[in-house]
Amino acid sequence: MPMRLLRAFFTAMLAGAAVEAHALDYRSIAAPAILYDAPSTKSKPLHIINAGTPVESVVVMEGWVKVRDMQGTLAWVEAKQLSDKRTVQVRVERAHILAEANEKAARVFEAERDVVLDLLESTGNGWVKVRHRDGQSGYVRTLQVWGL
Repeated sequence: MPMRLLRAFFTAMLAGAAVEAHALDYRSIAAPAILYDAPSTKSKPLHIINAGTPVESVVVMEGWVKVRDMQGTLAWVEAKQLSDKRTVQVRVERAHILAEANEKAARVFEAERDVVLDLLESTGNGWVKVRHRDGQSGYVRTLQVWGL
């Protein structure tokens, strides 16, 4: 009987770990940072990523995080280079930022592909509130941005 309980416990733990592994965790780059091909400053540097760029955290390991960018590229960055500040990146040619979370709302501004916007709030209905670095804010469709 105790062996069955132990097996059940470990099965439940593994199931929980699998669920956590699939949860998406997005962060942003705090300052321009070097992305590496392995979790070490002695490994090959791949390129520099801009401050504010949203990345998906894939693996965390001893002060390093393997991240995925909007293009799907995987690389390693030092954990200290990540910020808890949330940003999103425009994934369409032109995203329409509106005054309200409504297709019929007035357009506040447009943001071109790859523009990074601060994430202010998620409405939960297919829209998020964002702010441009110049201070303008409004709502954009979640399908038009990456990093959520």
